[in-house]
Amino acid sequence: MGDVKLEHVTKQYDDVTAVDDMNVEIHDGEFICLVGPSGCGKSTTMEMIAGLTIPSEGKVSIAGHDVTNLPPKDRGIAMVFQNIALFPHMDVYDNISFGLRLRDYDKEEIDRRVQKASDIVQLEGMLDRMPDEMSGGQRQRVAIARAIVRNPEVFLMDEPLANLDAKLRVHMRTELQRLHKELDTTIIYVTHDQAEAMTMSDRIAVIDSGQLQQIDPPLVCYNEPKNLFVAGFIGSPSMNFIEGEVTESGFTSKNFDIEFDPAQMGVNVGDEVTLGIRPEDVFPIDEGRSISHPTAEISAVSDVLEPMGDEIFIYLMLDEDADMNMTQTASNSQLLMSVDPDSDISEDEDVEVVLDRSKIHLFDTNNGDAIQHGLVKPTTPESTTQTEAESDD
Repeated sequence: MGDVKLEHVTKQYDDVTAVDDMNVEIHDGEFICLVGPSGCGKSTTMEMIAGLTIPSEGKVSIAGHDVTNLPPKDRGIAMVFQNIALFPHMDVYDNISFGLRLRDYDKEEIDRRVQKASDIVQLEGMLDRMPDEMSGGQRQRVAIARAIVRNPEVFLMDEPLANLDAKLRVHMRTELQRLHKELDTTIIYVTHDQAEAMTMSDRIAVIDSGQLQQIDPPLVCYNEPKNLFVAGFIGSPSMNFIEGEVTESGFTSKNFDIEFDPAQMGVNVGDEVTLGIRPEDVFPIDEGRSISHPTAEISAVSDVLEPMGDEIFIYLMLDEDADMNMTQTASNSQLLMSVDPDSDISEDEDVEVVLDRSKIHLFDTNNGDAIQHGLVKPTTPESTTQTEAESDD
């Protein structure tokens, strides 16, 4: 069993809290990503699972056993690091088998394990090569094979693809997913790249400032973020945020209003809220007519266009007199919109856009917590039947 459990785990360095009261339960055979910005505590969390760092408080369990104070060699884990760290004077076979030879496995068992691991990571015919004769991706596969031969309960991977070029990273993401399927073992993967987390994991644990913000499947984190941080971190480019206030008729901001019934959305008149909308849910007025729940038109001016091949990102200025700052997470003066590559919108053009009401998020501006995902009241079976009856009449 490769289940891992962190119970109220805290790591304190003098007056700095690197990890704060972390509670995570990782299931046997699960691929989970610890994701967050640099310095958020994800690598420290990984190190406490590995035994490289001892928690200041709390308990770490692996396969149902308390391993909080056990050394790494007694935890049934294997690690793959960002720094591949192969022995340059050893060939591939010796690099992969090094740990087994230290543990005095017999030659036949070593050969069997090395051959099986090399087959899994597709290193056939390369066992006699030296590390400097291999590409970055091949060397990373050697490091993974070195972990596989130990038959660990849990694989710990700390940004193993960070030093590879963009094309190779995409390829290795696929390889790691195949590896997980083949081995059917628990993988805990640390990354700051939310694209890696979205594409590979069964669940994502989003961490900020040492605290767990949300742990859910990737699409749940994307479509139903628990707070402003998760909403802004998961998704590339980031979600648009517009700060405003709740009125009797809905939401109002400096540049536009959105109508809804506050009581149905769980907010009160006078509440300070932040409206969130992803770029793909902002539409030019012509396209907006085809969506089911558009808002009223919003006037803007196109500012910067970023052609991406399969889409174009358009930065829209809602207030022509605003001092635009594209690095801001939330700005009441801009919207980012994603359009088809054949769009004829050009720079410095007046644009009318609408938002998809079903994809609008509301957050509490003061504490950042999510209030509502979607401004469309769910249709119940009773209301559907009533609507159909009224239509028949």
